Amino acid sequence: MENYSKSEILQMVEEEDVEFIRLQFTDMFGVLKNVAIPSSRLIKAMENRCTIDTASLDGFTGEEENDLYLKPDLSTFSILPWRPQQGKVARFLCDVCREDGTEIEDSPRSILKKVVKKAQEKGYTLRVNPECEFFLFHTDDNGMPTTLTHEKAGYLDTSPIDLGENTRRDIILTLEEMGYEIDSSHHEISPAQHEIDFTYENATETADKIMTFKMAVRTIAKRYGLHATFMPKPRAEVNGSGMHLNMRLMKDGKNVFKGEDGTLSAEGEAFLAGILHHIQGMTAVMNPLVNSYKRLVPGFEAPSEVTWSRTQRNALVHVRKERGGEVNLELRSPDSASNPYLVFALCLAAGMEGIENGMKTPEELTKDIRKLNEEEKNLLGIQMLPENLGEAIQAMGQDPLVFEVLGETYRKGYMKAKRKEWKDYLAQVSEWELNRYLYRV
Repeated sequence: MENYSKSEILQMVEEEDVEFIRLQFTDMFGVLKNVAIPSSRLIKAMENRCTIDTASLDGFTGEEENDLYLKPDLSTFSILPWRPQQGKVARFLCDVCREDGTEIEDSPRSILKKVVKKAQEKGYTLRVNPECEFFLFHTDDNGMPTTLTHEKAGYLDTSPIDLGENTRRDIILTLEEMGYEIDSSHHEISPAQHEIDFTYENATETADKIMTFKMAVRTIAKRYGLHATFMPKPRAEVNGSGMHLNMRLMKDGKNVFKGEDGTLSAEGEAFLAGILHHIQGMTAVMNPLVNSYKRLVPGFEAPSEVTWSRTQRNALVHVRKERGGEVNLELRSPDSASNPYLVFALCLAAGMEGIENGMKTPEELTKDIRKLNEEEKNLLGIQMLPENLGEAIQAMGQDPLVFEVLGETYRKGYMKAKRKEWKDYLAQVSEWELNRYLYRV
């Protein structure tokens, strides 16, 4: 991100013939929202005088006033490459604040910035490299999304088998035009499933990029007549889509996860222990949908148990030693339906608690978890992740760290909404139930 001044932005808007500005922000559930203004109102926007009515928005239940203000982060200014080249459209990512300029506590971006600041005061900075997976499906004759694909490609396949290669290429070119540094991309295991990986960036910057990434992916896919979805498990018979988080914790310019002998350091183990200690309480945020738990089931690539390992890549947290000696922690349970600001905030807070309290990791997983039966898992003391959204909400309500990070108002509002989602799901009658019971009972 660039450290633009107001005068530089005004100059760019004039020189690039920008006609409209989108003031974007993220709601409680990680959905990108925006207000569009003509460029003639840009100065007003940069003076934080543009308002939104939050009465119908999720995640602002603690505010007595419905009218709140958008405070653009000038470093997030970007011209959207897919919009017309005459009368261009640019955007800012914004914080939501009160009239006096103070950011509201219920803003996901503000929650992350608060945790980041607390860690920085102790000398630590979290850097994240997310692996974002998604599906590209056909649309029907009316342009509505389906779960159909003609593609038969698998892991790392290329064209002509990989029918989405051109779409993925244009997505990357678009992101690079917006200033992204893309590490790699490839076809994933399931037909029509793709992955694009970023480079390591600071937590807030990475969360901002994920929100823009999802918007760009959907927009470019639509140009090709496809529907891009970050739904965790759109098809039952194949692997779902996750958002693996590769993490490094920096202090004095060095990765503190890297021990002197090139293995995971004592601080790294404590950070890892903090995440494992709180992972069940954090799961309702990292896997926020009813559908998320269709991905976290045994028999597929996603983890379903609370484990860590240096050697077993199917563990919940994989300690990765890279060429050159870097050591990273890869958390494999989150999915892209989650709110990245909250996910990063919880990971950093849990890890820092682990370091501050000198937490110890449980026994390392040294065997392939898929080859262990339930009795063997019990003997090893392996715990399960919540098996459904209902269990995850219950665990969330019992975790004091989640309460501290999100705050009382946000946590209560989030849990209330997710309880309703879970109860609404339980009231549904699925095709599976009809096929299994209608003719037999």
